[in-house]
Amino acid sequence: MKKYFGNFFLFLLIFIMISSSVSFASEDILDLEGEGALLIDYNSNRILYEKNSNKKMFPASTTKIMTAILAIELGNMEDVVEIDEEVISLTEGSHIALDYDEKMKFEDLLNGLMVASANDAALAIAKQVSGSIDDFVKLMNDKAKELGAVNTNFVNPNGLHDDNHYTTPYDLFLISKYAMQNEIFREYASKTKYTIPPTNKKSEERLLHTTNKFLYGNARMDMDGKTIPIRYDGIKGIKTGTTPEAKNCLVSYAERGDKTMMSIVLKSEKKQVYADTYKLLDYGFNNFNDIILGHSNEFIGNLDIKNGSLPYASTVLNRDVYYTLKADEIKRVEKNSKFRDEITLPISKGDVLGSAEYYLDGNLIAKEDIVSTIDVNSVPGNNLIKFLLDKWYIVIIVLLLLIRSFILLRKRKNRRRSYSKYV
Repeated sequence: MKKYFGNFFLFLLIFIMISSSVSFASEDILDLEGEGALLIDYNSNRILYEKNSNKKMFPASTTKIMTAILAIELGNMEDVVEIDEEVISLTEGSHIALDYDEKMKFEDLLNGLMVASANDAALAIAKQVSGSIDDFVKLMNDKAKELGAVNTNFVNPNGLHDDNHYTTPYDLFLISKYAMQNEIFREYASKTKYTIPPTNKKSEERLLHTTNKFLYGNARMDMDGKTIPIRYDGIKGIKTGTTPEAKNCLVSYAERGDKTMMSIVLKSEKKQVYADTYKLLDYGFNNFNDIILGHSNEFIGNLDIKNGSLPYASTVLNRDVYYTLKADEIKRVEKNSKFRDEITLPISKGDVLGSAEYYLDGNLIAKEDIVSTIDVNSVPGNNLIKFLLDKWYIVIIVLLLLIRSFILLRKRKNRRRSYSKYV
């Protein structure tokens, strides 16, 4: 998979995110430790809770979400990568003990990146994909801008601290949602363990365990004075991050029934990052539901058609319309149907004739096409009459010219008769 997804998809995705995100925000206080937080319904892109969601902060190893998606899109899993001195010398923090001149499959490095959050694997991937770390970082920043993450700047592929290496909770959501559209990335984001086979430098296997405590184990944590298991039902990934400056960071994706939530917590404290995420996800799952606002083929109305083979076109809603709402918000949703000002004949079944817009407290939350259920053809006779009525001044000019021509013709005939009398 060496190509980017189509630009059309990206622009559409960003447009939907921007146009349909209505924030529920901070009227419900969750008492989070993290300095930045965001909870978004994955399907509708509605912001359900936010705290400093546009503040620039250090992402730590959540940076590797971008590294991984570029590796998947541009790399070859079967490539054998030879580790050079630069990778070893720049490695700090978490690693998978890559050695000088060690040869390892690209796929194994990607598992090291996502499962063990290995900084040396990130550097090796960057060099393999782009030829140099700097060139790979440029790709990261270009991709961030392409996704609308305009308040993000990457300096390295692993997230080690640099004052100029930053993102925001909302930007990190844009990057993470894009990554989670990719099935291969989703697989890596949810792995709990992986075994790297022996290499030319290591005679033993390397067993890797995920850094994400939400995914495995029986560890427990304190939340509001109660000791509960850290493991969270429905979690499918995606990435942890920790540095002294960024503190503890966590991007999470969870599914329960027909609901899917994404949460981002930045700059929290140790296990408290899990407690923060636990509160966010519980808040989303317990308080919001996907409500159907309109049904596919729901009758909208008969649209009057002038000069057509039929006097009207019957219209319906093109698709089901869902949005994530609290129970007390459902009655506050208003629907407004708008038809196009000019309808051009002929009309075919399925042609878009307008749109149904749904508003919550005056804010647009959803929009769907209104389409025709029938064919309506134009009638030639009616079109001629319409043309004559619309262009009356042209008709008058033509009539005047015809009358003038007729008068001139009569005069010529009279002259000829007078001349013939005297010949």
